[in-house]
Amino acid sequence: MNNLILILGDQLSHRISALQAANRDRDLVVMAEVDAEASYVNHHKKKLVLLFSAMRHFADQLKSDGWQVHYHQYDPDHSAKTLEAVLAALVAEHKPDQLITTECGEWRLDSQIRRWQETLAVPVAIHPDTRFIAGKEEFAHWARGRKQLRMEFFYREMRRKTGLLMTPDNQPEGGKWNLDGDNRKKWTGKPSAPDPFRIEPDAITRQVVTDVNKHFPDHFGTTEDFHFAVTGQDAEAALEHFLDLALPWFGDYQDAISDKEDWLFHSILSPYINTGLLDPLLVCEAVAQRYYANQAPLNAVEGFIRQIIGWREFVRGIYWLNMPGYADENRLGNQNPLPWFYWTGKTGMRCMEKAIGASYRNGYAHHIQRLMVTGNFALLTGIAPREICDWYLAVYVDAYDWVELPNTLGMVMHADGGYLGSKPYAASGKYINRMSDHCGNCQYNVNKATEDDACPFNALYWHFIDRHRDEFAKNPRMGMMYRNWEKQKPERRQALIARGEWLLENLDTL
Repeated sequence: MNNLILILGDQLSHRISALQAANRDRDLVVMAEVDAEASYVNHHKKKLVLLFSAMRHFADQLKSDGWQVHYHQYDPDHSAKTLEAVLAALVAEHKPDQLITTECGEWRLDSQIRRWQETLAVPVAIHPDTRFIAGKEEFAHWARGRKQLRMEFFYREMRRKTGLLMTPDNQPEGGKWNLDGDNRKKWTGKPSAPDPFRIEPDAITRQVVTDVNKHFPDHFGTTEDFHFAVTGQDAEAALEHFLDLALPWFGDYQDAISDKEDWLFHSILSPYINTGLLDPLLVCEAVAQRYYANQAPLNAVEGFIRQIIGWREFVRGIYWLNMPGYADENRLGNQNPLPWFYWTGKTGMRCMEKAIGASYRNGYAHHIQRLMVTGNFALLTGIAPREICDWYLAVYVDAYDWVELPNTLGMVMHADGGYLGSKPYAASGKYINRMSDHCGNCQYNVNKATEDDACPFNALYWHFIDRHRDEFAKNPRMGMMYRNWEKQKPERRQALIARGEWLLENLDTL
């Protein structure tokens, strides 16, 4: 045996660079479920089931393909609580020439791995993660010298690089790079939303469900009705399900929120892309082919591809360009604790109840629920960025630090001072009412702002605008908001501020 090949839980691809650098006849693949990784935040139970089951299935596939595999299954009583401890025992036993791994997606773990050469006394070779279109150095080169980093311009570079939705003369299909303006329809029940893709748990997954319920009883969420894919083959079937049943309407309704439907026309492919079960570029190519086959409109296809090769790649670049200091950013000085109803969903605000309830049941909520409901509320109420970032990392099955942190800290909380986004995504109840049917089922009145039964988002929005005047009054994208604020009568402004103050002091009662 020459080398140890470490495969992490979000690297479940046969094309991962660590395996490409390995020899199946002489090297030992190492995979491990350890307490330090399973418990450093309150990970959703379905996320743990997905990862542990997918890892066990992947290990079995490797063995069937002739690889030697050491698999460390979760055991709370085992002395090895960390990846380093598992590897230390294997290094002592096998005396490998080196440890080979693919760069991981989290600065916390990456910093540990880069010390292993000294702590484990074995050479450590860290290979780039080639699943991403832009490497870390490529993104850093693109960012160098720019006064502002904007996803739109990076996205265009990725379109040119991949050729996705590009004409033979290197122009965007349809003449526009971005069709986001066409993707803001409210869903009224038609067309009918398809059922989500389902895979019934096999024996391995059923055992993992039992293990998670036993060992992580206090973690957020439930394991009930677990139906995610846990193999690459089943993830491919999930992709086909999306292409056939949801993609044609994804664009029109990607920003819509429903009181009755958790999934609508979203792909629910991010858990598989982020774990390695699906290759992001191959997914985008499959989506693009539906446009060329006249089976999906351009606004749907472009909107999906932009999320993957634009936003997903962009936030990863932001993360590695700025960590570890980025995690401590708090330019708005927010210090309020996260309201307890983020963990229970017990609130009279219908939109929050439904978004948190879906997160609890499914380990999933779509991007507008995350940004404009739970995220918007956290922004308006001045929640400490660290607390809301930890919540997002915990409750979603597709959440990993490299993608969650920039999205939450930068886009949701504007805690980086506008480095990632040019304006805060703050909105009153009017936006939620425009994009959803929640407000008609809510105990609060979206058309009121200062009364006891008024939608809390309304007064909180104007309180946010007023208290952050110094930060945003000169922002060209927010000038209209401040002009509208100034046009209101003094007694109206005073009433809104008073209502906002009361709400901020009584968040857990809402």
